[in-house]
Amino acid sequence: MTQTKQELIVLFEQSTYKEIDGLDFLIELVNIYRKNRHSLLVEINDLLELLQSTPSYKTILITKIDALNFQTRDFDQIISDVGIINYNDFLYEVKRRLIAKIIPHQAPAESLEFVLNQIFYSRTDSDWIMRIPDEQLIRLFEMVEGKSIYELEQNNHPISEILYGLEVLTQRVSGRAMETEVSKMNPEYRNFDNPFIGLLQEMDAIIQYIRTQNHPYLVSSDINYKQLIVLLSQCEKYIDDAFDNSHKLGISMKVNQSLLRLRQQLARIRETLPYLVLDEPNEGVEQTISLIKKLICINTNKTNVRRLINESTQSIAYEITQHTAQTGEHYITTSKKEYTKMFWSACGGGCIVAILCVIKVLLAKVDTSIFGHAVLYSLNYALGFTAIYLLGCTLATKQPAMTASALVSALERKTESKEERNYKYWSFAHFFSQIFRSQFIAFVGNVFLAFPIAWLLIKGIDLLFHFNIASAKWRTLITNLDPIDSPSIAHAAIAGVFLFLSGIIAGSVANRDKHHSLYYRIEQHPILKKVFGKEKTKRFADWYKKKWAGVISNVWFGVFMGMTGSIGIFLGLNIDIRHITFASGNLALGIYGSELRAPTDMIIWGVVGIGVIGFVNFIVSFTLSLILAFRARKMKFYELILVGKAVWALFLLSPMQFFFPPRKEV
Repeated sequence: MTQTKQELIVLFEQSTYKEIDGLDFLIELVNIYRKNRHSLLVEINDLLELLQSTPSYKTILITKIDALNFQTRDFDQIISDVGIINYNDFLYEVKRRLIAKIIPHQAPAESLEFVLNQIFYSRTDSDWIMRIPDEQLIRLFEMVEGKSIYELEQNNHPISEILYGLEVLTQRVSGRAMETEVSKMNPEYRNFDNPFIGLLQEMDAIIQYIRTQNHPYLVSSDINYKQLIVLLSQCEKYIDDAFDNSHKLGISMKVNQSLLRLRQQLARIRETLPYLVLDEPNEGVEQTISLIKKLICINTNKTNVRRLINESTQSIAYEITQHTAQTGEHYITTSKKEYTKMFWSACGGGCIVAILCVIKVLLAKVDTSIFGHAVLYSLNYALGFTAIYLLGCTLATKQPAMTASALVSALERKTESKEERNYKYWSFAHFFSQIFRSQFIAFVGNVFLAFPIAWLLIKGIDLLFHFNIASAKWRTLITNLDPIDSPSIAHAAIAGVFLFLSGIIAGSVANRDKHHSLYYRIEQHPILKKVFGKEKTKRFADWYKKKWAGVISNVWFGVFMGMTGSIGIFLGLNIDIRHITFASGNLALGIYGSELRAPTDMIIWGVVGIGVIGFVNFIVSFTLSLILAFRARKMKFYELILVGKAVWALFLLSPMQFFFPPRKEV
């Protein structure tokens, strides 16, 4: 005798001499089978054999089930509400679901949702229930004398609940779809009939038809049912088109949540409608069991936070990475001329960073609070990074966060044959080599001038004012670069995270402005046109469109970089930032500050540290951006292995192509 069978016998025997509530009995019964939830196939043959061999056990189970009055319990809210996001506020919805995981929401005691909450309280319950063979569930249903939802008495309660749930859903989707923020995402539908109006009318006609018939169901050949399915598909296309239009109209989190809610409601309508259809009377039991499993599945997944985050952020992430992909194309060199231009652009960035290094050393001498230093450092970085951006110079580590999205965009093309896939990966490898050599020459340009310019500046200050500004801090400036005896690697990783975040901010700002038509509103601003004229106003709008997101991104990057060290001091944590270009400038300041007496081994480790810091800056920001870009485009991560092989093959074939532009493409 199996352990499961022994536990079942104990449960039934206890109920004969000890009064066990019907709900508690079913809870214990489900607990016995929940232990087998990890099995590939969950069978209930032990229960079926017991019920067949022992009539008293069968009577007990029927009595317990009848005591719960399943036929009269309301479940329309499971169809219309459960598992569907309730609010436009994404963070509030996440918080609500997290709280519900700890303290579950309890429906009224007379509802079916209350019973399901008590019996199937684990999120994995629906998984193992789906693995119970249908034929075993049908046998159990017949043994306990269950009735199909289609053969119950007049005023069929289960069908009425389904109809009411569908009616509520249809009313909600039709109202929400007509709101300005949602309809704005589909301007092409303005001069056509909105499919949601037709859906509402057709659903109302079907509901009234079923309520007036002797049999509470439709057949799949019913013309009204077919028309409803067509309208439902049109509504789903409406939502898909709205999401697709986000690349040209932009999208806010509020609108994203509204569209997602509509998509979830339409999906719930589509999965509920089949329970109004019965082509063969003998399929009633199967349909009833399918409905029960569907209700359990909906109820157990209603607090799924991971799914909510994935669905809610996917579209927004795509729009953000789409902007960074377009911006990233400017950081990729394809010819010798562009390669040389990138070098001089990076040299300009190195010059500005050298100035920022000197200014930061001077600001460190200002007598102020920790917060004061944080503000001063942030201003220094923010103004410097913004100047680099507006002057058309290049900061090497800003590239990975932008180019990763452009790189993944190259893999988006769908392919059919093996030859097409190989060509796609080979093209990707060439594209990667362009990005790698662009990043390489940008690093070289930044470091190439950051060191000598910082040296000249500190020497000039010393000659003019007879003051070596780094004399008291030279040892710290050099030792902070040591990858062995200092946490420079961790600090470089923090800088890499900030580089990634700055790219996200740029995409987010550009997406927000696009959604609110800010460029067009500036261009057509009546007062601006009156004061400055149409041409100047248009030029300003164009400048805003091209530059503003980058300005905000660089300002925030500067704030992140400037605040980190001070926050670390305030919290008592050893956190700071290390950036390859600043590291080069600081090495020059440290060597001069020591009056050229710094130990050789310290300088060597400082030089090694610059390379390590640059690599960590690159790999962290690039990896985070790559993960986001893959996720935003719903691409499988196994493709990384395939493209990695293609990149390695190209490197073996032409390694210099990864550092210098080839005379002829391989």
